[in-house]
Amino acid sequence: MAGSTVPPVDAGEPEPSPGWVPTWALGRAVLLTGLLLIAAVLLGRVDLIVLAAPIALGTAYALHRRPTGLPQVWIAGGDDHLVEGGEVIGTVTVGNPDRVDYDVTVVRARVSAWLRIERASIAGAAIATAPGPGAPAVADRPFVTSLATATAVDLELAGRALRWGRHPVGPAGARVAAAQGLLVSRAVITEPVRTRVYPKTEPFEAVEAMPRAAGLVGAHHSRRPGEGGELAGVRVFAPGDRLRRIDWRVSLRARQLHVAATLSDRDAEVVVLLDVLAEAGRSGGVDGAASVLDTTVRAAAAIAEHYLHRGDRVSMLEYGPSARRLRPATGRRQYLTVLEWLLDVRPEHSPHEPYDQVFGPQLLAADALVVVLTPLLDERSAQMLARLARSGRFVVAVDTLPADLPVPKDRGWAEVAYRLWRLDRDTMIGQLREHGVPVVRWAGAGSLDQVLRDVARLATAPRVGAR
Repeated sequence: MAGSTVPPVDAGEPEPSPGWVPTWALGRAVLLTGLLLIAAVLLGRVDLIVLAAPIALGTAYALHRRPTGLPQVWIAGGDDHLVEGGEVIGTVTVGNPDRVDYDVTVVRARVSAWLRIERASIAGAAIATAPGPGAPAVADRPFVTSLATATAVDLELAGRALRWGRHPVGPAGARVAAAQGLLVSRAVITEPVRTRVYPKTEPFEAVEAMPRAAGLVGAHHSRRPGEGGELAGVRVFAPGDRLRRIDWRVSLRARQLHVAATLSDRDAEVVVLLDVLAEAGRSGGVDGAASVLDTTVRAAAAIAEHYLHRGDRVSMLEYGPSARRLRPATGRRQYLTVLEWLLDVRPEHSPHEPYDQVFGPQLLAADALVVVLTPLLDERSAQMLARLARSGRFVVAVDTLPADLPVPKDRGWAEVAYRLWRLDRDTMIGQLREHGVPVVRWAGAGSLDQVLRDVARLATAPRVGAR
């Protein structure tokens, strides 16, 4: 904090610190004093001694108040719940624990390219703003200030977070000059601090249709009788029925108590599966183009937020070599855990088939809705979808490949090869649909409405040959 105090070093006889080295100014002062004294002795001129005396006395006085401790540097992050496009604030603090003032303090910090630092200030005074085209970034500039004894100053860096992830603020370093500029410290460098930037979730809504709602309570209408809100019919009163369920009109007409039967409202389990075998496109941040990984992470966050808000159980799963997974749970705590889990999503190329590591026995509930976010760039991804469909799972494939993927501009057969690859990919999507795997492109709200209705309709239809 600016103006805060720093505990000074222990009092006593000052000893030279190995972290301080003489500057060229000290060398020039000693050299000039020596030359004047030698000239005075050789030439017998007293005026040269008088001329050298102030330089020698000034140097000795400055060195008598030499520092003994190095400056302290630490970094503090900003908001813990930062979202893409939000304002990021980082603070680099430099403290003076010594008993002498630092004449000049130079501070410099490195910041991730996805954190656009637009302004910097020390002690509330703006010292840098967003540079013009071709100029170095604000965070890459050195900042200079003075630092009194037992105090600290803050270098505040403010800007905008451009992309989700864990982005470093730092490392930061400081060098100071003391003893009237005759001594300079070595660079004191501190480790970076990771700033968490959560993905920006697009507004997403989906229909209530679920293949099989299997929980005890929830927002989805099931086909099982119970305490719900959807009327299933009227039946004869039985022990255990609630009095408020009595249908008096039917009871008076039949001269026997009848109650209104309802269908239970149950929750469902949603498994969001992220295909991380391939990456395509170039990320432009929150305001630019989205790569496959950007679309995958943002869509996963939006889907999880929607279903967790409705009270469903949501789990996350990676289709890749690491096979990371997040257990199913409900509530706001699970949503924050999902966002934290998504920050570590990375594309992982592997020559091996990760299906057995990801989908072991009893890892996916039989009634769960599996939403697979995949660019369908790897043949193994299509095989994985087909296997899930053949095993009786309710699968929805969401295409995350950017629609505006640029066509290669290289000479030769690059453009023809790209068109052939597109045709082959369209054929693969058609084959998946023939196997009962609906494939829909991610388009925010309403992307899964028709697909969920079709899957729920198929879940209630008689199934032949299902295992």
